[in-house]
Amino acid sequence: MQLVRQKGKVRACRVGVGVVALVVAAVGSGCAAGDGGAGRPAKSAPGQSAQQGPEAREQAAGPAGALSAYVEKVKRAQAARAAAAKKWGLKQTPLAAPPPPAVKPRITTRKGFEVDGGKELPPVFTTVPTKEKVVFLTIDDGAEKDPELLRMMSDLRIPYSAFLSDYVIDDDYGYFEKMRDRGVSLHNHTLNHRYLPGLSYSAQKREICGQQDKLQKRYGTRPKLFRPPYGNYNKDTLRVAKSCGIEAVPLWASEAFPDHMEWREWDRDLHPGDIILTHFRGRGEWKGTMPDMIRRVMKTVTAKGYAVAKLEDYV
Repeated sequence: MQLVRQKGKVRACRVGVGVVALVVAAVGSGCAAGDGGAGRPAKSAPGQSAQQGPEAREQAAGPAGALSAYVEKVKRAQAARAAAAKKWGLKQTPLAAPPPPAVKPRITTRKGFEVDGGKELPPVFTTVPTKEKVVFLTIDDGAEKDPELLRMMSDLRIPYSAFLSDYVIDDDYGYFEKMRDRGVSLHNHTLNHRYLPGLSYSAQKREICGQQDKLQKRYGTRPKLFRPPYGNYNKDTLRVAKSCGIEAVPLWASEAFPDHMEWREWDRDLHPGDIILTHFRGRGEWKGTMPDMIRRVMKTVTAKGYAVAKLEDYV
């Protein structure tokens, strides 16, 4: 670990053997290439040309070169994000999420959300255990298919996860193919958005496992995450989910709308690892559009010093 002082600020850089483990505040960090980030440029090996390409230079410089390349990559990404933020009407540029953890945290069911005998069932949680100032954005059902959302999220490079119900996506499966192709993970929100605790085990199986089959057929992967409609479930729900490949049941700590946020926790605030819920909706049901909702989310998240990270990197 090295401490680099720049313009009165101390920033930390950690360089592992052959691995860039982490750059804290990489943009403008002052962590230099060369001698382990100590600020001296790496010397070329005998016979190496000063005209060699960036990959060759990175290999020649070893871990310090990898660090320098990573810092430059982060700088470029953040510059592009700043331009996109201006384009889409965000007053603040979204913060860049830190690198994902090398080992995913252990997820357990939140206290008070347990079912009898549920220790071997998929965990139900509203917050991912992490000390990083990151939150996770999830969007439910699939009713509104706004092309502006796809463009906005791609431009801003904001990760999110979609939990889909077949009865509202079946009129335009292609919209979610475009979403998948942009790196968004598509997950299970049942076939018909029924209140699951009111259904028999077999009926719940049709809803949950039937949607697993549909999503696998349409999009090529069988989801490992499942969100029950309305956040309601019972022991049968979790037993069924496990039987058809579900490994975890993320609920939410807050919910986003174009004009406000709603909070589950008493302090009405964000916390490291919180999951944010919103929906595929438009002006027909909201006081705004999906881009308006994203502006609201990012205004809240960024002002509080958080970045949006990819849920699947942690769960």
